[in-house]
Amino acid sequence: MDVTQRIVHTCEQRMVHTYELSPAELAGIRALLDTAFDGNFSDDDWDHGLGGLHALVHHGGELVAHGSVVMRRVLHAGRSYRIGYVEAVAVRADLRRRGLGGLVMAALERVIDGAYAFGALSASEKGAPLYRARGWQVWGGRIEVLGPDGVTPLPDEEGSTYAWGQLPGTYAPLTFDWRDGDVL
Repeated sequence: MDVTQRIVHTCEQRMVHTYELSPAELAGIRALLDTAFDGNFSDDDWDHGLGGLHALVHHGGELVAHGSVVMRRVLHAGRSYRIGYVEAVAVRADLRRRGLGGLVMAALERVIDGAYAFGALSASEKGAPLYRARGWQVWGGRIEVLGPDGVTPLPDEEGSTYAWGQLPGTYAPLTFDWRDGDVL
């Protein structure tokens, strides 16, 4: 068994709703995210990852990977969908590329498959290979947000918004619900 397999096989996984996390656990997750995103994880980013289910991976008693899935509303082709939106995926820097991100995503994908019409996420350039390798697909249509001023196109999100699962049959725009900070 190689090092990667040993690490993955010796990890403890837990799926938990935000309300079940203690203040110390929340602080630990936030610390992991702040470190993993080199200090570029804002309070709004943190807020976006709360209120849903968290996939936690511990190794040697320490939190080493995290991701969450939260419910969002998306308008598409005249219909409103309840989707699972993936947020706050991170792996401790010294353990990256060893399968831990895959453990997190597998847990989140099970939630999406069982509870939502489909899944979506916005990927960084560094994170995109993980999602593509797992079968996530770049959304081929426009990306928009329904905000305080009506529908606003988000051309910067096109090409980095990925979808998972039973996707609608047309590439009509995905119009996401509004939220503070980065909409996607």
